[in-house]
Amino acid sequence: MKMLRSNANNPAMFALTILIGILLTLAAGDVRAAGSDNPAGDTVQRAIAVLHPTAGSHVSGTVTFTGHDNGVQVSATVDGLKAGKHGFHIHELGDCSAPDGTSAGGHYNPEGNPHAGPDQMKRHVGDLGNLEADQSGHSRYERRDAHLSLNGPQAIVGRAVIVHAGEDDLSSQPTGAAGARMACGVIGIAAP
Repeated sequence: MKMLRSNANNPAMFALTILIGILLTLAAGDVRAAGSDNPAGDTVQRAIAVLHPTAGSHVSGTVTFTGHDNGVQVSATVDGLKAGKHGFHIHELGDCSAPDGTSAGGHYNPEGNPHAGPDQMKRHVGDLGNLEADQSGHSRYERRDAHLSLNGPQAIVGRAVIVHAGEDDLSSQPTGAAGARMACGVIGIAAP
């Protein structure tokens, strides 16, 4: 404090002290921004989303994402569904706070492509197609997806996974007419 007061009497030293403080603050911000994909600064190899039911739903499950050279392996186990197909997507925001899941925003679509099936070249990055539940309401999903990434500017970490009430028709714009959101989970970095 004494140094700051003495610098206040010398305008050049005071300005230099303030400038150094600003530069240190900016440098700290650059370091945080450079590691914003992952607070630890490491490359993400595995991510997970724990699905929680939206209001009035009993759907829950787990989705894991494992990075590979040719994309991301998506593995899901979901329970509490009605038998049949259910739209399954990655949405743009990692926010499941709204009772109906709408706080997760729309499908993750950084390239501005039309909605389509998961095997189409031009599609939303978040278009994973459908889960298919058996008569007991259980569904398993496995897919290696070249459109997904756990790192870089289009990383899915920090976004949300949504399971819908109805089948994604894979063509209706903008979201496949899959109906209400039955479960939502934020994609986070998984333990090794």
